Amino acid sequence: MDCIVRALSAKDLDRIAAIDRKITGRSRSEWYRNRIAAGGVQLSLAAEQDGVVVGAMLASVQYGEFGVPEPIAILDTVVVEPGLAGQGIGRAMLEQLLQNLGGLRVERIRTEVNWDERDLMAFLQRSGFAPAPRMVLELGLAD
Repeated sequence: MDCIVRALSAKDLDRIAAIDRKITGRSRSEWYRNRIAAGGVQLSLAAEQDGVVVGAMLASVQYGEFGVPEPIAILDTVVVEPGLAGQGIGRAMLEQLLQNLGGLRVERIRTEVNWDERDLMAFLQRSGFAPAPRMVLELGLAD
C-alpha cells in the first residue's frame, strides 16, 4: 500500500498519540508534545495514506553520545496504525529517515527496544539493525 512520508509537524500530535494509545494502552500525549517541541536536529517523520496519518517515526541527531564525538542518530519511536502493520509503512519511513541522515553525513543510528516487542525487533532486524557492542545499565531510584 502506498503512503506519503513527510516531516512530522505539531498538527500531527493528536493522531500520533491516538495510534500510540492503541498500541500501548496508555496516553502519552504530553510526552509527544514535549518530544516534538524539544528542538535540536529533528528528523521526525509522518506517514500518510489518503490524507490520514497512519504512522510516525521520531528521531534526532546527537553530536556526541557517552564521550563518542561523532554524530549519531537516535530513533526513539516507531508507531504504525495496528491494522496496517506489515504493509510497508515502517519501511517507507525508515528509508526516508536513512536518506535524510545520509544528507547530514550521519553514519550510525541507534535505538532501544523492549525485550517483549518482538514485532518491532523483527522489523528492525529485517532493516539491518543488530545488537550494539555496548550494554545499557540501569539503576532504579524509586525504591
